[in-house]
Amino acid sequence: MPAVRFAPSPTGDLHLGHAFSAAYAARAGQEIGARLLIRIEDIDQGRSRPEFIARNLEDLAWLGLVSEGEVWRQSERMPVYREALDRLEGLGVLYPCFCTRADIRREIEAMGGAPQDHVGHVYSGRCRTLSPDECAERIGRGEAYAVRIDGDRALDLTGPLDWTDVHRGSFAVSLATLGDFVVARKETPTSYHLAVTVDDAAQSVTRVTRGEDLLSSTHAHRLLQALLGLEVPVWDHHLLVVDDEGRRLAKRLGSPSLRDMREAGLSPQSVLETAAARAIGRA
Repeated sequence: MPAVRFAPSPTGDLHLGHAFSAAYAARAGQEIGARLLIRIEDIDQGRSRPEFIARNLEDLAWLGLVSEGEVWRQSERMPVYREALDRLEGLGVLYPCFCTRADIRREIEAMGGAPQDHVGHVYSGRCRTLSPDECAERIGRGEAYAVRIDGDRALDLTGPLDWTDVHRGSFAVSLATLGDFVVARKETPTSYHLAVTVDDAAQSVTRVTRGEDLLSSTHAHRLLQALLGLEVPVWDHHLLVVDDEGRRLAKRLGSPSLRDMREAGLSPQSVLETAAARAIGRA
């Protein structure tokens, strides 16, 4: 059965932005006759906390949003992501990158560029030319590394690609704002890009709803779908919820949580109405 999904990361309590995104997904599912699934994106074991999973699900249930199927935890699906990573390796489109984020930032600044804000720093691809022997030696020494997609080689394999947003129309796939994006790291056989792509296909998500801040990431996900032979959904990038200063809500900024609002006696309906009113472009 077709599905839509809401996929929080359990790194803290949910806020108004999460409420808006979850309700948006549920409404989209009703419009197209798809069930709502809730998926826990907890691959970041350094920041994810088990206690927040129960709290997040409880807050969503308070809003009237309950998963219409098993709640998947990405931390339990590492063998599935490893299999997808191995398939990409077999295509010859991966390479290890030993550059740190600081290295990449310095390189971009030295070239007179500016790091990209919400998508990370666009990587030059300098580790792409390392020899297999040097890569093996550095991995053998225990150096930290990320596994990156060779974007040019991958697009040579797939040919031109496009994807569709239900509001914005069709986009030709371009990695101009992403570069050779990360699909795994030394200790983890996946990244957000790979895990979300694999799971959306496995859960028959036919419309991917999420914030418009992730629109550029969709180029990476469409490329991975083509490389892995996965079904292609349509995307629905919604408006963002902002605070009084016009900033996107975020846990790291201390945005008020849904739990705070519950304890203050607000109703679920009032919370959802407030979230919609604070979305960019809304009255």
